[in-house]
Amino acid sequence: MIKSEKEYKAIQGRIEELLADADNIENPEAKGFVELNLLSDMVADYEESHFTVLPPSLPEAIKLRMNERGLTQKALSEFLGVSTSRISEYLNGKSEPTLKIAREISRKLDIEASIVLGV
Repeated sequence: MIKSEKEYKAIQGRIEELLADADNIENPEAKGFVELNLLSDMVADYEESHFTVLPPSLPEAIKLRMNERGLTQKALSEFLGVSTSRISEYLNGKSEPTLKIAREISRKLDIEASIVLGV
């Protein structure tokens, strides 16, 4: 278990050294394979407990999906069956979608319902 930021940084450095040899990644018989996996698990545990990642807000999630799918606000409004001004309000956080539109956003944009509903 990593107990300090100093240990965390040192282990990250060692992981970088081990990653320099691709054999350590792909070959279970390689000298550094087990060490790399153990250190990686330790870093993951440390990061999980020290660096909280919050879920995105609805506007952030919609913008991400728009970017991924190459959608404009106009195209998204047509896709969801709402006005472009309503999409603008969702993106600026000025308005929240109705339950019917929230279901469409979740289903059509593949955004978790908990994010769409803000729970």
